[in-house]
Amino acid sequence: MGHLGEAVDPFDAVIREVAEETGCDGVVERLLGVDSRVIPAADRLPGLPEHQNVGIFYRVRITGGQLRPEPNGETAESVWTPIPDVARLRRSSLVDVGLALAQTLPATGHVDPVPVGSLIQH
Repeated sequence: MGHLGEAVDPFDAVIREVAEETGCDGVVERLLGVDSRVIPAADRLPGLPEHQNVGIFYRVRITGGQLRPEPNGETAESVWTPIPDVARLRRSSLVDVGLALAQTLPATGHVDPVPVGSLIQH
C-alpha cells in the first residue's frame, strides 16, 4: 500500500486504497485481525527467496462515492458480490482469511491458516 520509503499508517491506508481502487468513501469500523504467512521460495519466481506476507484486515463501512474501475490501475472492474456468492469466485486466499475473521471475530485477531499452495489459488 505504501510506496518505498513512505511511512503510512495502515488505518489511514485502507481508506485511501478503498477510494483509489473503487471510487467509494468509507470509514473503518473495526480491526478484524492480522494474517502472517511465509511464501516458500518454491512457490515464487525462480531465484526469489522465501517471502513473509503480513496482511491487516479491517471491516470498512462504505459511506459514499460510486463504484468505478481503478484509473490507470490493476482493478479493471469493481462490483458488489453477496458473501454467499464469493465461494464461486476465483479469488485470492486472503479473501477467505478476511471472511473467516469477519465471521468469527476472534478476540485475538487470529484464525487458523487457510490451506493454499500460494496466495492466489482458488
